[in-house]
Amino acid sequence: MIQSDKVLDAKGLACPMPIVKTRKMMKDMQDGQVLEVQSTDSGTTADLQAWTESAGHQYVGNVKEADVWRHFVRRAGQEDQSQKEYPVTVHNDQLLERLQHPNAVLVDVREEAEYAFAHIPGALSIPLGQLDERMAHLSKDNKYFVVCRTGNRSDMACRKLVANGFERVTNVIPGMSEWNSETENTTGGMNK
Repeated sequence: MIQSDKVLDAKGLACPMPIVKTRKMMKDMQDGQVLEVQSTDSGTTADLQAWTESAGHQYVGNVKEADVWRHFVRRAGQEDQSQKEYPVTVHNDQLLERLQHPNAVLVDVREEAEYAFAHIPGALSIPLGQLDERMAHLSKDNKYFVVCRTGNRSDMACRKLVANGFERVTNVIPGMSEWNSETENTTGGMNK
């Protein structure tokens, strides 16, 4: 099951009410949190995609179960707008070649819902908010490639890893927003 931070029940509502309620609920959410919007109106998909793009948030994807659409929307945060500072990077088109190294590990630091809808095959999901507690389980002998949606959260993750003694860390840019190779979807739903 895909995890979200909050759930909005918009079942039985037609346009524009799912968007009105989504906008209101997003105002009370923290940056980076994921909202699940449950809707029975098939038009909500296009409406949510358009609204999130215009508002600067991220439409992660959707899953249809019986007659209910479960849409996942991520509230944009400062990590989406901050400038990249970590100097060791690899461009998307070079990543697959670099992952051939025997000790290479790809770490995806996006939220679980983002990862579930589309991730690079073999990527290890460690959302940025869980990195501090989970890095104790990572071997410092490996070479880590860190990816997110735009390269900003992965930039922060790289700096955290290096500050904790990891020496072979590389930020993948521009990240999943411009990834053109194969992805896996573990939701059973459709990619954006």
